[in-house]
Amino acid sequence: MSTAVKLQEVRIKDLSITEDTITAYLVDGRVISVPLAWSWRLSEATPEQRDNYEIIGDGHGVHWPDIDEDISAEGMLYGIPAPRPQKISK
Repeated sequence: MSTAVKLQEVRIKDLSITEDTITAYLVDGRVISVPLAWSWRLSEATPEQRDNYEIIGDGHGVHWPDIDEDISAEGMLYGIPAPRPQKISK
């Protein structure tokens, strides 16, 4: 006997951000929370910059135009922290 499993599409309905956490509320009722430190750009942003976001791609991600940061719903669910760019020494 074979069992087929249909994976739920991961899409964000709403978002909240605190000083420590990014929380995504998904359209299927799940809630994902990740540390704010996973995004060095958001960690260094002002509260006003963090609050200026748009849910993009029919809920597949979030974009912060003031700091040019994007996080995908799948990245939050399955991903790892965004690496900080390495400085090139001269």
